[in-house]
Amino acid sequence: MKIGIDLGTANVIVYVKGKGIVITEPSVVAVSDDNRIVAVGEEAREMIGRTPANISAIRPMKDGVIADYVITEAMLRFFINKARKGSMGFSRPEVMISVPAGVTSVEKRAVRDAALKAGAKEAYLIEEPLAAAIGANVPISGPSGNMIIDIGGGTSEIAVISLGGIVVSKSLRVGGNRFDEAITSYIRRKYNLMVGERTSEEVKIQIGTALPLERELTMEVRGRDLIAGLPRTIQLSSSEVMEAIEVPLQQLVAAVRSVLEQTPPELSSDIIDKGMVMSGGGSLLRNVDKLLTQVTGVPCHVAENALNCVALGTGLALEHFDFFKKSLVSQI
Repeated sequence: MKIGIDLGTANVIVYVKGKGIVITEPSVVAVSDDNRIVAVGEEAREMIGRTPANISAIRPMKDGVIADYVITEAMLRFFINKARKGSMGFSRPEVMISVPAGVTSVEKRAVRDAALKAGAKEAYLIEEPLAAAIGANVPISGPSGNMIIDIGGGTSEIAVISLGGIVVSKSLRVGGNRFDEAITSYIRRKYNLMVGERTSEEVKIQIGTALPLERELTMEVRGRDLIAGLPRTIQLSSSEVMEAIEVPLQQLVAAVRSVLEQTPPELSSDIIDKGMVMSGGGSLLRNVDKLLTQVTGVPCHVAENALNCVALGTGLALEHFDFFKKSLVSQI
């Protein structure tokens, strides 16, 4: 059995050969104070910010790498077992996991060991931009340049790929979570209102935008008044959200520009022809592709199944292992 896993900061997406995407769940684990796992995935996400004293909801992945090894291993075991349900036989699966392009060998080993301990027969690693490009149907093996921008929960990966390998890349610790934090602090600064991380994520999805919209969107936001200490509701508009996430967006734009500046001229001309491809949940933010087109002058479009690109790519790379073997992260 072959399983591809996009082990993300915000979500874990699992692809099984022959079945496609079988699991899309938040990478959150709820743990009791005697270290028992209470819930994993969606059930645990429901608990964020709502747990009693003896339970804590933890995100074991931070900035695309493992922050809590033991809990990540338990989470991987849960998802691997869930993906194996209904499959015949008890053989251990082969697993391919995506890692950010800039990770250290220690971080790679941690991911691989966690997968092996969680029940995988063999664990391979693939760099996220490569997996995203494969999943977005970008022809990476030819001698022409392709640029991929993968905006995840904890990291954004920007890479130029040619001949099945990464020519120039930049891994930025800015992603969807950084947008949420920016929205939280903006609401606290402007309205003296404290909101939880789930609320700020909801705001980003409902009314977030990178450029002004023709029709302004508004949304009711509820939280705790910092002065009176009582619950209060405010109206928030999309232009305010745009102002709130301006700094992380500027960091993303600067990283894209720096990758374009380092790209060899032959590949630059290919990228102008084909444009840049965006994937990951963060690329679903309204107008972020238009913003990048405006700033760089290079056409930019969002891949059709943006959220699942990396997971699809890990699965396809494992299915066609011999073909992609030279593109994979060297075994540690």
